Amino acid sequence: MRVDFNVPLSKEGEIIDDSRLVAGLPSIQFILSSGASLILMSHLGRPKRGFEAHLTLAPVAKKLSELLQKPVIMASDCVGSSVKSQVAQLYPGEILLLENLRFHMGEEEPERDPNFVKELAQFGDVYVNDAFGSAHRAHASTALIAKYFPNKAAAGLLMEKEIEKLSPLLEGAKRPFYAILGGAKISSKVGVIHSLLKKVDALFLGGAMAFTFLKAQGIKVGESLVEDSEISLAQELLSGSKPIYLPLDLVIADAFSEEANQEEVIVSKGIAQGWRGMDIGSRTIQEWSLLLQKASTVFWNGPLGVFEIPCFAKGTEAIARMLASSSAEVIIGGGDSVAAIQQAGLSSCFAHLSTGGGASLEFLEFGHLPGIDALSSSRS
Repeated sequence: MRVDFNVPLSKEGEIIDDSRLVAGLPSIQFILSSGASLILMSHLGRPKRGFEAHLTLAPVAKKLSELLQKPVIMASDCVGSSVKSQVAQLYPGEILLLENLRFHMGEEEPERDPNFVKELAQFGDVYVNDAFGSAHRAHASTALIAKYFPNKAAAGLLMEKEIEKLSPLLEGAKRPFYAILGGAKISSKVGVIHSLLKKVDALFLGGAMAFTFLKAQGIKVGESLVEDSEISLAQELLSGSKPIYLPLDLVIADAFSEEANQEEVIVSKGIAQGWRGMDIGSRTIQEWSLLLQKASTVFWNGPLGVFEIPCFAKGTEAIARMLASSSAEVIIGGGDSVAAIQQAGLSSCFAHLSTGGGASLEFLEFGHLPGIDALSSSRS
């Protein structure tokens, strides 16, 4: 079973957030209760070449063992004779976690090492993909491996849940349907912005990506992050028929630091040189809250400020608290948005917190993903 156990680790190698492990438990427990032995595969981080000690999945095996209250055997690698031996010795009900798949070039570049996926496929009788957060990658373990399991390649319970929650947003979402996008770059979200503007009644843009749109309107943005190459695109989007709401005011700072001098400014007056936008301001919070209260459906991806610095997390948290108390169906689209919601202690207040940031955006853009397309089309 392919899982997405790409969890954040501290410098000491401790798991900071185990929510992705918890999300995978239902599928693991279902498979074990059915009498199977289970081989789990995952990546962790972005290793550059071969084994890197700080990116081993050993801490994941230890934490997963605690969550399941049963041993999780840590494999010596993810392919090779020693792993084959460990697989052969598995009994029903036992779990083997393969080492980080990305230690091998064949995971991300299967065309350069076609034997890698063949070796992985030899370990199992049935393939399950429960890694929605990696389903937008056409990698060996997320897509190519499925062809070795004709009519035996299934979606896991988490994958099923993600598809069920996100599919209504493709068409038929209850209206008014609003989307909130934050984060750093427009360039990484161009496709989904175009796609969402065809579906939503209005789009709210915050985070660093808003500064490119503000500059496109001739507003001075100081030292704020701007993608000059995307200014003409921002102008084109702003001239469209769908409303795009940008911040009315901002919390700005003279350095990217909690100790920096701060003040709140009206956007139309611009940001002076030496200062940068760090969060949406109180007027924006008030105005956006009034508009978002009318929503029946909301999709939110990306924080509205530098939420990892507490004094610049207020805008994101204020909008999150307002949506948590609203009657709208609110879908949080993975990544830093989920981290911000968890930081505010509001995880249980929303219809769905997706485990995949990039995957949820690509699913909304295209309506399908390589990791889903590869699975068997009928039950067997």
